Amino acid sequence: MSTMTHSPSFTPKSIGLLVLFLAVVIGVGGLIGVNTAPGEWYAGLTKPPFNPPNWLFGPVWGILYIFIAIAGWRTFMTNPTGTGMKLWGGQMLLNWIWSPTWFTLHLLWPAFIVISAILALILLYIANRWNEDRISALLFVPYAAWVGFASVLNLSIAILN
Repeated sequence: MSTMTHSPSFTPKSIGLLVLFLAVVIGVGGLIGVNTAPGEWYAGLTKPPFNPPNWLFGPVWGILYIFIAIAGWRTFMTNPTGTGMKLWGGQMLLNWIWSPTWFTLHLLWPAFIVISAILALILLYIANRWNEDRISALLFVPYAAWVGFASVLNLSIAILN
């Protein structure tokens, strides 16, 4: 079993790309979060007893977006057109689609399909990066756990409503 033998070098170009990854992932994610914040519709839904308080989502996603951006940057630096990068890009696009599907369009079941696809791509990304870049794979483990929990929550709310 081999792990990545070298980390991305910290050249001005690579640091600029890291800043770009952080800015795009956090910026787009934050913008979507602000524009699709839970409102009266969400407050009126029947939720399972394990539903976390609304204030928890922002800090959790802030941390996860940092991890996602760093993993994406590391993957881009080693193989910008490889399978790992395609998996990363796919999960990121679906991640950004989920909130508008749920909070704006109020489509509970299609949102569940989207979040299930996100989770599948996250797990495939972890498997893809595991032997090539263990750090990137490990950065996605908390993300997988959160999206796994969010998938159960999404399904539960869809069933209850």
